Amino acid sequence: MVYCAAFPRGQCRLCVYGTTKRNMLTQTDGNAVARKTRELCQAILEEPKMTSIRGRIDAFMADEKSRSQYESVVTKGKALHEKQQTSGPLSGEEIADFEKHRETLLGNPVAQGFLSAQEELHEIQHSIQRHVSKTLELGRLPSEEDFGDGSCGHHDCGCQH
Repeated sequence: MVYCAAFPRGQCRLCVYGTTKRNMLTQTDGNAVARKTRELCQAILEEPKMTSIRGRIDAFMADEKSRSQYESVVTKGKALHEKQQTSGPLSGEEIADFEKHRETLLGNPVAQGFLSAQEELHEIQHSIQRHVSKTLELGRLPSEEDFGDGSCGHHDCGCQH
């Protein structure tokens, strides 16, 4: 079920109560916003930078060794983080083991390409979200000056990115 925090149950025109559908924008193919969103998605896919990003991700996914190294570092990192959050002391041996695996991962060009591709995708996503958020906040298309405050586009966020 989808619930709307902004309006009493049943009064929000974007919500679809009692179904698993996300919202009216994605339900109607004739909707201008849905159509423009699909156009934006197509434009993103056609960007030359995306071909490079996709290639690096595909290379990583096809390389079992790189994926295994990555999963190992993520697992070890999570374990260290959990231990630290529960006030458990981290031993020098545990930290050294993590660092050794991390350095090996970062020395792998396929994994390095994947990590940079992830970062680039995050930047693209953040830029899009920032523009859409600022548009919704202002009720108009934002200008460059509207982004000069250093915020991400969320009202009173204070994140400075």
